[in-house]
Amino acid sequence: MNQRIQLSLTGLSLTFVLFLSCQDKKQGSGNVAEQIKDYPVLTITQRTITLNSEFPATIEGQQDIEIRPKIDGFIEKIFVDEGATVKKGQALFKINAPQYEQEVRTAQANIKIAEADVNAAQMGVNKVKPLVEKNIISKYELESAQFTMQAKQAALAQAFAALSNARTNLGYTTIASPANGIVGLIPYKIGSLVNSNTPEPLTTVSNIGNIYAYFSINEKQVLAFSKNTKGNTTKARIATMPSVSLVLANGAVFAEKGRITTTSGSINTETGSIRVRATFPNPGSIIRSGSSATVRIPSRLDSAIVIPQKSTYEIQGKKFVYRVSADGTVKSAEVGVLDNNDGQFFVAQTGLAVGDKIILEGVASLREGAKVISRPVKADSVYAKNL
Repeated sequence: MNQRIQLSLTGLSLTFVLFLSCQDKKQGSGNVAEQIKDYPVLTITQRTITLNSEFPATIEGQQDIEIRPKIDGFIEKIFVDEGATVKKGQALFKINAPQYEQEVRTAQANIKIAEADVNAAQMGVNKVKPLVEKNIISKYELESAQFTMQAKQAALAQAFAALSNARTNLGYTTIASPANGIVGLIPYKIGSLVNSNTPEPLTTVSNIGNIYAYFSINEKQVLAFSKNTKGNTTKARIATMPSVSLVLANGAVFAEKGRITTTSGSINTETGSIRVRATFPNPGSIIRSGSSATVRIPSRLDSAIVIPQKSTYEIQGKKFVYRVSADGTVKSAEVGVLDNNDGQFFVAQTGLAVGDKIILEGVASLREGAKVISRPVKADSVYAKNL
């Protein structure tokens, strides 16, 4: 009797265990189903895009003229202040050099002496000439008097030249601006001794009606620009390039557009780059010489495969996307992209084709071969605000 009760209890226990096992399997299969999540999926199409290549640049004025003294002396007066706007011919400095005033006085005195000598020689000619005509004295006496007068006239001309030179040197004591512009730093103050060999200039006058933005591009970029622009010569290709923008140090885009005007004739062997100059109008002299900025060059691509950056991930410097197969599984695909980086999109050159479907976002939570539920996203909604 006791054995029968024990067998019955054992059977009930076994049945209960089997029941729990079946429930666990059902719940387990339910968890697997729950792991398949839906992801936004973008179908690849070709689009037109304008890429912006950016290059750090240094700004120089149209003219950056170093003001240096041509004579020795002490700075007596400074007529302008640093940062002042000056006109061509406006006085900047006065140098105290009394020796040049003395040279002018000496030259003026020498002119009077030379004029007296010429007058005396002329009197000699006038005296001898009638005597020669009357054959009282030899004609050689007249020729000698004439030669003496010519020598005195030459001495007079030399005295005038000396006066002109002395006045020129005296004029150097007042230094005027050679162009319209803005005065830079003035390192020397009143009383400083200066000369033509002084290490630093007295100041710099910058004509910034137009500004030059200088930047460098590498050899690869040079070839790319040459390929994407029309023209058989460098000058012709520069003429067909689009207008460029200037991004200022505060991130604002300068209101005036510029043009690339020239490039260096050879590639720098040390840096592997060439120097390029872009010219911008600068009304109101807003931008000063010596500023830093970024030159932004646009380029238009037709029929390009454009993918959002958020749909990519990177491994060891290579970029990948998750491509969705017909059965709903994802497979990683390496894509080769252009160097441009606008912070939002990449232009894929290899790895993708029109019609491919890729995971738009959430790639960090995926793994190779995972199953997903595709949630199609309209391409226009992805690109509309930015392209």
